Parts: sequence; structure tokens; C-alpha cells
Amino acid sequence: MSVPPFDIQPTLVGEKVELRPLAHLDFEALYAVASDPDIWAMHPYPDRYRRDVFEGFFEEAIASKGAFAIFDRASNAIIGSSRFANYDAQASEIEIGWTFFACSHWRGGFNRETKALMLRHIFAYVKTVVFQIGAHNLRSRTAVERLGGKFVRSYVREYQGQSQDYVMYHLTVEDARAGALALEDI
Repeated sequence: MSVPPFDIQPTLVGEKVELRPLAHLDFEALYAVASDPDIWAMHPYPDRYRRDVFEGFFEEAIASKGAFAIFDRASNAIIGSSRFANYDAQASEIEIGWTFFACSHWRGGFNRETKALMLRHIFAYVKTVVFQIGAHNLRSRTAVERLGGKFVRSYVREYQGQSQDYVMYHLTVEDARAGALALEDI
């Protein structure tokens, strides 16, 4: 994986959400969101609501230099996070993942707008967006399929001494135009 020659951590502003580069000062507010076990119930690592576990997740997000804090524009409260990572110049692809929202924001189009902002930005630079999702996380799989993501493969992922079942999806510009977001402007 190479370092992208473009900004993978810009501020992105929509009607409902604003994505800002994740900073260390966001930890407490983001952990207040992430401390809800319901957020992680379908996730391969369901203990991420624990502070000690979330601290590692947060530090990995900061180190990625592609992570965002997601804010509700109406309240200016942090409501979740997402990130770009694993840029591959040769394949012209980048991953979007590690996304989570406060349960209070699971409805209302917040994830939809977040993904639309991220896709509009990144498709100026890559041909394919990769999504790696826990195989049993039906909520996330359904969301990516609605975006137009195409199933690529199932695999086992090793992380911190644990093996988990995952699936991979690819989303191209053409897929994004035909998907639920109908992103004609990309």
C-alpha cells in the first residue's frame, strides 16, 4: 500500500453531516458514542465499546491519517466516525470502513450522506472503493449492497490474535451511479 498523492482527510460538508479530520481531542466525545454496546453487536469485535479496546481502535484511526469525526450539523455533536485507508495506486483503489454511528443516528440518512460525501471526494482519485465487512454484519452488508457494491469474496481475517469471517465488496464509479445514491455528479 502506498501513500496517496491526494488528500484523504479533507473536511467534507453536507446538509446533515460534517466530516472533519479525526484529532486526539475528539477522543472523549467519540468514546461517549462508541461506549454503547448496541453499536458493536453485529461487529466481529463486539467488545469495542470497552474503553481499553476503543483506545486501540482510536489510535489506529489517528495513525491511518484518513479517519474522520462525523458531526451532526444541527447540533454540532460528534455522532460517529469513518475512514479511508489502504490506498493502492497500482489497483487505483482505496478502502472505506471502520464506520460507526450513534444508535440515535442510525435512521435519518446520516450514513447515506456520509458515504455520498466520501465517495464524491474519493472517486476523483481512484476507480474502486473497497469495503471489508464482518460476514455476519448484515446491517453493513445491506448498506453497501444498496450503494451498488458488488460482492468479491469471503475470507478469514486475522487481527490481534483473533480469526474472523469477513466479506469484501468493490464499488466502482459506475456502480455508485447505479446504486441507491445515484451519484450522477461523480
